[in-house]
Amino acid sequence: MSTTTQIDFEKARYNMVEQQIRPWDVLDQQVLDLLFTVRREDFAPAKYRSLAFTDMEIPLKDNALPDERMLAPKLEARMVQELAIKPADRILEIGTGSGYMTALLAKRGAHVTSVEINPEFAASALAKLNAHGITNVSVEVGDGARGWAAKAPYDVIVLTGSVPVLAEDFQRSLKPGGRLLAVVGEEPVMEALLVTCAGGASYSKLALFETCIPALRNAPQPARFVF
Repeated sequence: MSTTTQIDFEKARYNMVEQQIRPWDVLDQQVLDLLFTVRREDFAPAKYRSLAFTDMEIPLKDNALPDERMLAPKLEARMVQELAIKPADRILEIGTGSGYMTALLAKRGAHVTSVEINPEFAASALAKLNAHGITNVSVEVGDGARGWAAKAPYDVIVLTGSVPVLAEDFQRSLKPGGRLLAVVGEEPVMEALLVTCAGGASYSKLALFETCIPALRNAPQPARFVF
């Protein structure tokens, strides 16, 4: 029985890569190989394990809030690819969630500081990371929607939830040459932006693709005009 289940998971993983992720312009072979190494189903809640490879956001618990979900697999893979992570990179992740994205980042870089607002999710993710022998991660409980400068500067920063406006503290936490990936905007129009620090207070911004994902809790809001 277990052998059959394992074969099904491997087939589902292969189909996920070939039918969802490659067509979404994820062509970096190292990233694709990583998707076979880090077992996504082990990070999904047990109740939704069979959905781990579907093109959808998976709830992290019953009655989950919009921001309490795993991102779709193709978005996670595309984010990792666009960040062009190097082996020596120190990474900041805002929104640990299931810990799966954390695991992908940790396999690519030197160390990940991952910040999670929900203590239950933080503890669960850390246990799963440890179970997989992924120890180059610090999971910290806190609200990182406006920045997390305690261990700055970083080579890579990634936000796993959207923000209507991007707090400037994130840019200031980048090393020269550092990259920041965030989904910025409000429904129905959001854009994945790649911000690169050129040194000093100089930054370049590249719009990568349009998408729509739940906002980080307590994300900063744009100024509203009052008439």
